[in-house]
Amino acid sequence: MGDQPATIETRGLFDVIARRRSVRAFAGDPIDERRLRPVLEAANAAPSAGNLQAYEIYVIRGRERRAQLAEAALGQDFLATAPVVLAFCANPRRNRARYGDRGRELYAVQDATIACAFAMLAASALGLGSVWVGAFRDEEVRRILGAPPHERPVALLPLGVAAEAPERVPRRPLADLVHTL
Repeated sequence: MGDQPATIETRGLFDVIARRRSVRAFAGDPIDERRLRPVLEAANAAPSAGNLQAYEIYVIRGRERRAQLAEAALGQDFLATAPVVLAFCANPRRNRARYGDRGRELYAVQDATIACAFAMLAASALGLGSVWVGAFRDEEVRRILGAPPHERPVALLPLGVAAEAPERVPRRPLADLVHTL
């Protein structure tokens, strides 16, 4: 299987990855449940340590909360203009019994980030723009979400119809990035 050429199905995945851009300007179009649900289902399909899914996803639609998130995210105002923001929080209570400190400190964060990455790719496949936001004040985001103290905000993902078409940014060459041992 590893030596077989990409099929049409796998080619579609690589096309989605190649098309994905960090979008920070959104049209005012609302995101209905038919477009949001597949994004959430993709996040739910992400692999996780022990399949414990040690994360929570908050869907923020309200204008006031989106504006508060923009402020908590150090003035990243595009969060307020996206019709939907998904907040991914690590929930270490879901895996600490099985994995202890490593589950609490690492696996829960990994679970949340993988789920966010799956959501981002699904959004791109559906023609929605998004951008990963990791710069924010954790405590303030937790308060805005009404999340319990044990949850750790990991990423914010604004979603919407793109009002810009960002150029592809340069990436490191594989020769610089990959180390074969």
